[in-house]
Amino acid sequence: MVQAASVHSGDVLVMVGTKKGSFLLTSDASREHWRLSGPYNPGAEVFHLAWEPRSSQLLAAANHAVWGPHVEYSNDLGASWHAAKQDPAFPLPPELLNKIGGPTWNTSDQPPRFAAEGETLKKVWHLEPGRVESAGTIYAGVEPAALFKSTDGGKTWQEVSGLTQHPSRSQWHPGAGGLCLHSIVPHPTDPKRMWVGISAAGVFGTSDGGKSWQPLNKGVRADFQPDRYPEFGQCVHKLLVHPARPETLYQQNHCGVYRSDDGGRQWHDISEGLPSRFGYVLGLHSQDPDTLYVVPEDTAVGDEGGGINRYVSDAKFRVYRSRNKGQDWQALTHGLPQHNAYLHTLREGMATDRLDPCGIYVGTVNGQVFYSRDDGDHWETLIEYLLPINSVSCSMVE
Repeated sequence: MVQAASVHSGDVLVMVGTKKGSFLLTSDASREHWRLSGPYNPGAEVFHLAWEPRSSQLLAAANHAVWGPHVEYSNDLGASWHAAKQDPAFPLPPELLNKIGGPTWNTSDQPPRFAAEGETLKKVWHLEPGRVESAGTIYAGVEPAALFKSTDGGKTWQEVSGLTQHPSRSQWHPGAGGLCLHSIVPHPTDPKRMWVGISAAGVFGTSDGGKSWQPLNKGVRADFQPDRYPEFGQCVHKLLVHPARPETLYQQNHCGVYRSDDGGRQWHDISEGLPSRFGYVLGLHSQDPDTLYVVPEDTAVGDEGGGINRYVSDAKFRVYRSRNKGQDWQALTHGLPQHNAYLHTLREGMATDRLDPCGIYVGTVNGQVFYSRDDGDHWETLIEYLLPINSVSCSMVE
């Protein structure tokens, strides 16, 4: 039996999703000595882990080669895991509904996961707890791109159909990683507002609780499109908002880093000063809404557009920090490998904690987690020799 993670009130909880299972790293607020537990979710490729502080619940976006995509949750810090009673699932196509006699099903015998076009639901990408006052509310982003909502702590899921039924939906095209909804950003103060990031459809927002959605991509480049500034079709890689500044959004895009000061209606290119416009990860400083972190990456020679051989720019692992909303950038290198560092990070590979000074955590597909305890000035290796890392997320145990 796998043991539960050992935690106490005030501890930092770092959750790592890998190609084969997940791990938990815990420490007190000093962040000097860490305890490892796991692996959890055996046999599954874990795309993301989330911590629901109101119920002390762990949730995993688990994608199994045999059993398919599903949501798992643990109420005892990993000692035991439970599968959702009804995973995220699209409605069956009408022709199949007619064959089985109607749209209902027994939750113990879940339906095949078909999208409206007859596609199979391929992956669960991201899990996001709802607002503090919405106990039990969890959101899930999936592939093909859609948003699901649970109001019972992840046991059952319902599609937010207003997004799937957007008039532009038939024109959304996948990025190299698939047509995935990977970023879910509830508005910090308005319960009816939310943003999502979709590769490669761009940013969409709602102001009526998910009934209707608007593309919010003005000013964002799509260099791979005939029209470099389309209404939608941009390849956003990560989207975040700082709770202290609810209208300020940041995104790391396939074609640059951007900031919006008006809730996504207009975006400003803040890529100048970075060695590459391309990158996956994005982090925001927990105390300072003007400070953000990115890791620029390059494409290997001869890999024009496939994105197969991505690695950090110039084979130097540098986390770039801006303290003024992207006006200037500083390369942070102390303690990070600067020679022959052919390392790669995926879109969920960076997280920050809520302590002061802020802690930053970055995972690589080589199995390392690097971290800083002082806003990024100095870096250490938290752990290495893990399986290829899909995601790093962080929370505080209350």
